[in-house]
Amino acid sequence: MAVFVLDKQKRPLMPCTEKRARLLLERGRAVVVRLAPFTIRLKDRIGGATQPLRLKLDPGSRVTGLALVRESETCDRETGAVERLEHGLWFGELAHRGQAIRETLGQRRHLRRARRSRKTRYRAARFLNRTRRTGWLPPSVQHRVESTVNWVKRLRQLAPITALSQELVRFDTQALQNPEISGVEYQQGELAGYEVREYLLEKWHRTCAYCGATGVPLEIEHIVPRARGGSDRVSNLTLACRACNQRKGNQPVEAFLKRQPALLRQIQAQAQAPLQDAAAVNATRWALLNALKTTGLLVETGSGGRTKFNRTRLDLPKTHALDAACVGAVDQVRDWNRPVLAIRATGRGTYSRTRLDRFGFPRGYLIREKRVHGFQTGDWVRAEVPAGKRAGVHVGRVAVRRTGAFNIQTQDATVQGISYRHCRVLQRADGYGYAFQSKPDAEKARRAA
Repeated sequence: MAVFVLDKQKRPLMPCTEKRARLLLERGRAVVVRLAPFTIRLKDRIGGATQPLRLKLDPGSRVTGLALVRESETCDRETGAVERLEHGLWFGELAHRGQAIRETLGQRRHLRRARRSRKTRYRAARFLNRTRRTGWLPPSVQHRVESTVNWVKRLRQLAPITALSQELVRFDTQALQNPEISGVEYQQGELAGYEVREYLLEKWHRTCAYCGATGVPLEIEHIVPRARGGSDRVSNLTLACRACNQRKGNQPVEAFLKRQPALLRQIQAQAQAPLQDAAAVNATRWALLNALKTTGLLVETGSGGRTKFNRTRLDLPKTHALDAACVGAVDQVRDWNRPVLAIRATGRGTYSRTRLDRFGFPRGYLIREKRVHGFQTGDWVRAEVPAGKRAGVHVGRVAVRRTGAFNIQTQDATVQGISYRHCRVLQRADGYGYAFQSKPDAEKARRAA
């Protein structure tokens, strides 16, 4: 992936290749500023020529795709048609922690109610005295907006971004439940059916509901067949491979899975799953757009159907980062097969210093100091253990202990009991965890999409 470059005064320049960054570091002309995303600072240069870069976003309820591209246009001399080309420079996937925030708030609510019943049970109940500001969002949903905007600001400090693109997806939950509600026009057009199919792919995790096959072409299948009175509601739709779809035919799902009662219950429960992810995207789309407009950059929007239409037309694999690259008006995407930086929101710890059991009673206490021997939970460290059962080199996120025996969460596993004497800080904690994903398997991901 491209390496971000800063000048002597820490102003962003055009990203360079890994080879050029390696040469600059070897010759002593640059120093490393950050490891993730990898950034260097030049020692002997102030300012320079830059090209327009566009940061493209594919917001999701759990993961947001990020794509930094360089735009260029070519004009056909005969027809005069202008073709918009995009050259991929850097790709990332930001995993949100909205579910963790929701669970923490729920636990705090239970503890607060329990204390209220013990300590203030004689106090008069309050009502009609709680107001919310205009545009208020639940904390778990507001986190998605703030973390995305935070990374837009970070990348603007590392690259000369001149424009933004956001997928302004809208899941019409009423139309998903009943596609005929808006008339025939809603289903017509070049992009018809893309939103429903994309929603089903996410809901059923891109696997066959009956045999669990992945990486094969999947077809939309009616749980209750149309011939037996089934509807086109999204709660009656699932995904199946061609073999399972043909084998089921117009049988009732109860008859088809009569020897697999556990799988039948699972499919029926998942089919009636709430549309909470779609609701989260609907709630944050306008808040995110308004927040992006405050940056002063030109913001382009595109629908979710158009994003998938572009990806299908360009024959690109299905990933969150490549979905971001296909947002908006795009004719060609080049240099897309690059590694992806996986960014996971981990938070900065907790205010509570007491661990509770499932009944709400204390079971342990955390240390009061954040740093132990100069290390803090969340730091990215490199541990070189010379001997013993844990001998070797371990690189990852550290969790400190008072005893000085730390845990290091690598990309593959968690290594416990590493002494602080063997650790060296690579990057201080900033509330996020990082991992590098290899290039997507184009053929496998294309079949799954």
